[in-house]
Amino acid sequence: MDETRDLWDAWSDAFQGAWNADTADELPPADVHYGPGWPADERLDHLPEFEGRAVVELGCGGGQASVGFARRGAGRVAGVDFSTRQLEHARRLAGLYGVDVEFLAGDVTDLPLDGDGFDLAFSSWVFQMVGDLEPCFAEAARVLRDGGTLFFAIPHPFYEVFDPETGEIARSYFDSTPERKSIGDLDPDMVVFHHRVAEIHRALVDAGFTVERLFEPGSTDPDDYEEQWSQKPELMARVPPTLAVRAVA
Repeated sequence: MDETRDLWDAWSDAFQGAWNADTADELPPADVHYGPGWPADERLDHLPEFEGRAVVELGCGGGQASVGFARRGAGRVAGVDFSTRQLEHARRLAGLYGVDVEFLAGDVTDLPLDGDGFDLAFSSWVFQMVGDLEPCFAEAARVLRDGGTLFFAIPHPFYEVFDPETGEIARSYFDSTPERKSIGDLDPDMVVFHHRVAEIHRALVDAGFTVERLFEPGSTDPDDYEEQWSQKPELMARVPPTLAVRAVA
């Protein structure tokens, strides 16, 4: 995790610059985002009611979703990330929008938060950087109130077995060996971990969660997707790029 944290500290300026590239003359984007495949008008449909309630974003990066929750009426909002440089961008973003978000340096497997303090824990495209999901989910359960919801999205484990350039299977779905993958033009490559769907479900149950629903959004039309980072529209139209999970503590 130290290596990944150091990479994000080094990458942060370039990554946030690319994320905000199309909004140079207006406020940077700041909203709840689940990853490729989700229609923009459906992003909030599968979340519990969060207006006036406490929300924590696990692995908040530049704070886009945290600020998005605050803008949309959440009560207390906190964002946790291990990259101090990413948190600098997050605090700047909250200031641009004039919203109150508490950004904290910490790891998703060891959250710097008291227990039973949140109604919703949210995470988008972070847990593929976590080698052991059990302490990650245990921490999410600890900071959630009884009946609170964990909602997270990750690269779909099946999508990850394909070579995005050729569309051919590049490795076995059952191979859990960590892999170095590129993030756009950022260098060097980052270590990612492959977690099968059954493994994710088991770790959630062991942490005390009840899994309510799995989501595999997608379309057969490549024109419904944009090419971004390592995501290719032709492959996304054949294999779901995103897996999302809603579970209750």
